[in-house]
Amino acid sequence: MPNRFPGMAVELGCAEKGCSQSLFDGVFAAGGLTLSQVSVMTGLEPYLIQNWIKRGFVAPPVKRLYSRQQLARIALINMLREALQIEKICSLIGILDRGTASPEDDLIGDEELYHRYVDMIAEGGIDLDDPLSVSAAAERACGDYTERVAGARKQLARILALMLYAHAAARLRRRAEGLFSELN
Repeated sequence: MPNRFPGMAVELGCAEKGCSQSLFDGVFAAGGLTLSQVSVMTGLEPYLIQNWIKRGFVAPPVKRLYSRQQLARIALINMLREALQIEKICSLIGILDRGTASPEDDLIGDEELYHRYVDMIAEGGIDLDDPLSVSAAAERACGDYTERVAGARKQLARILALMLYAHAAARLRRRAEGLFSELN
């Protein structure tokens, strides 16, 4: 398990199921977050977050406050952007949103997806070299997920596996770059 929450600059205080839910409960106890708070939590520059809003990747804040769903979406994009092209992330978001404006039609909400992903990696013991290990972990992370449409559970498991590989690839890339910089 990494020492930070995926896609965030927040130190990981625990490595157990429900830790991301506890984080969200704490930071949203008083309501929404401002742009500067989201920026600090994710380590992203405010202009980048605003750019994602302008491009339609993230819904605009309501009364200048960001919701749990928006923070989760920003964290997910931030985590994936290190390993996937933005067009692929947009395609993934399209699969999740199912091309509709209504959140009720989504395959899964951004916050629920984020928590399931964090819970999956918190479980540990996943062998990235073994596709069966990754698939089994993704299936376990689907847990009590209720399909809104036929085949959604299988699609969710694939998305969780994709996220795991992308996140691991980004972490390995950073390690390789660190070693490379030590050579010079």
